[in-house]
Amino acid sequence: MRKNSGPASSGREKAYAYLRENVLIDPEVQGRFLNEQELAADIGVSRTPVREALLLLVADGLVELIPQRGAYVPLVTGREVSELMELRGVLERHAAGLVIAEGRVPAAEMRETLALQEALPDTLEPESAREFIRLDTLFHQQLIDAAGNALISRTYSKLHVRQILVGISALFRTAGRRHDVCAEHQGILDALVSGDAARAQEAIDHHLAVTRDILLRT
Repeated sequence: MRKNSGPASSGREKAYAYLRENVLIDPEVQGRFLNEQELAADIGVSRTPVREALLLLVADGLVELIPQRGAYVPLVTGREVSELMELRGVLERHAAGLVIAEGRVPAAEMRETLALQEALPDTLEPESAREFIRLDTLFHQQLIDAAGNALISRTYSKLHVRQILVGISALFRTAGRRHDVCAEHQGILDALVSGDAARAQEAIDHHLAVTRDILLRT
């Protein structure tokens, strides 16, 4: 987490969080330019912290600054989807093996998150979809964090915007995907609790591969 050093830093952090958590996760924003003035008004800050936040997002690879045009949100390509799932698989498989070997499976936390996912109404409302995918991301982050490696946790957390974005897209592209996601999460959790690292890693691979294939075929 970046440290605040005063009002300017606070405004930048506020703008950065708003863009990551509310703007960039909207599939409709892909392939479009962002309006700094409108964003500043929505966030309640001046344009300067918005510009500073956009520079941070450029460093994160989520925004491109085009001369004379402004801040552009690039489309997520098929290659990026594949690479995202590959990286997630590497980190999550590692975490699964480690937490099982060291007896640190976060079963209670993951079980609670899964229960919240299952309780959400299965509607096409954007807010409901975002909350479902937020919980989806939390479920996997809880596994990563339990591995006890701060650098891995921060690296995984940096993937959240793309994870939420592609997750929402997958929900709207396949009927019944919410039910399937919860079932896949249950499979991962059951394998972790049973202490079967190979089965947990296989369940993780299956879950990520299904999402990847949904996104790549449509």
